[in-house]
Amino acid sequence: MSGSMKRVVIAGGGTAGWIVAAALSHQLGELLDITLVESEEISTVGVGEATIPPMRTFHRLLGIDEQEFMKATDATFKLGIQFEDWKQIGEKYFHSFGFTGKHTLITDFIHFWLRGKKLGVARDFGSYCLEFKAALNGRFSLGKRSNLNYAFHIDAGRYASFLKKLSEARGVKWVEGKIAQVNQEPVFGYISSLTMETGEQLPGDLFIDCTGMRGLLIEKALETGFEDWGHWLPCDTAIVVQTQRKGAVPPYTRSVAQQAGWRWQIPLQYRVGNGVVFSSQYMSCDEAKDILLSNVDGMLLTEPRLVKFKTGRRKKTWNKNCIAIGLSSGFLEPLESTSIHMIMTAVTRLLQLFPSDEIKQSYVEEYNSQTKCEYERIRDFIILHYKVTERDDSPFWNYCRNMCVPPDLQHRIDLFKESGRSIQVEGELFRLDSWTQVMLGQGIIPELYHPIVELMSEDSLKKMLDDIATGVDSSMATMSTHDEFIQKYCTAG
Repeated sequence: MSGSMKRVVIAGGGTAGWIVAAALSHQLGELLDITLVESEEISTVGVGEATIPPMRTFHRLLGIDEQEFMKATDATFKLGIQFEDWKQIGEKYFHSFGFTGKHTLITDFIHFWLRGKKLGVARDFGSYCLEFKAALNGRFSLGKRSNLNYAFHIDAGRYASFLKKLSEARGVKWVEGKIAQVNQEPVFGYISSLTMETGEQLPGDLFIDCTGMRGLLIEKALETGFEDWGHWLPCDTAIVVQTQRKGAVPPYTRSVAQQAGWRWQIPLQYRVGNGVVFSSQYMSCDEAKDILLSNVDGMLLTEPRLVKFKTGRRKKTWNKNCIAIGLSSGFLEPLESTSIHMIMTAVTRLLQLFPSDEIKQSYVEEYNSQTKCEYERIRDFIILHYKVTERDDSPFWNYCRNMCVPPDLQHRIDLFKESGRSIQVEGELFRLDSWTQVMLGQGIIPELYHPIVELMSEDSLKKMLDDIATGVDSSMATMSTHDEFIQKYCTAG
């Protein structure tokens, strides 16, 4: 296909569509004619209310003011995720966004900590991480003494509205209505236009599919195919509900493992997002709903809503002149809050590979290769939570504990168990600290540590560990409570 790439049509709004519109219009708006089409009759999934720290970098790319964004989206701060009952019922651990301890060129902090535990001079692993201590003590501040690595809890619907306003101010055209037909040119099958139910034609050169799990363009029209990962991630259903806020707002997400899945609590300024993710093979919808409603605090603001999903990804996310972004490209359950992040990396990748005149196959292959790697690496990190468990109280957990996992993940588990070493591939989302916290938290204690830590005397090791922990406590003591800081910084209107 030849010709210019001037006319971009985004099919679908919601979080994905308006992130794409905001990014393209901010970076390439003077070169492109951008149209977004969405139907107000089609509801969005709207469960991805927790985010991860790279969102802040993306917002800087778009020139978004943090306080303005937080006020508009009822946002609170997030320092990590508290995992409860994942290792065993009654036990919990914390996956924080911060760096733990001090790292050296040769080895990671965990090796000093492991020797310290052996000698009886080390505290709990989280004691050496400011984000961990601040989160569990309900603290938050911004400043040199509390240089926190943080993300947000947001109202996804308000976030889409916030980005819509930005996008329209930058020239994005909005068309309301349903797509009746996807039209393809006869020779190569490229999409030529969308026909609306009103009969209006929306021609384009490049089409972005943000139609959610339906995949109206990428799947129904182009028949791209889907790679199913349900054998590794057996949960296939969610039930979501919103409740009124009660009490102080913690600066973290809760993830509580259940008999056949897990449930979440995501605290915003005026309400709480709640949900349960489960495997319909091992639990009925009525059972899951009862578990969810018996564990929420505060008055219900919405009726419980059922969401069915299939875990996996499209075999291609860029096919011909169509790029799938968001749920149309695939689904990974929101266990580590990666959904919004993957929309942002997808549109950033598109900006980096945006065609100037015609679509080159090398662009398409590079885009698909990068997307495949991203999906698989995040997938493996999520599988880790299910695989590495000591729970044997239900058929679901017995299946997860005994299942075969992808070879790369099994290698990471074996390497950590045998040597305390973690791997971070270049460009990978989750850092060494993340892998370490989850594996330690779910019961893998390395058998050995790096021999270089034996060069430090016991007194020197104790002093180093004590100094780090004392520094963390000292920094935390200077912070406001999370509620106090939100009230001053970003109270929603």
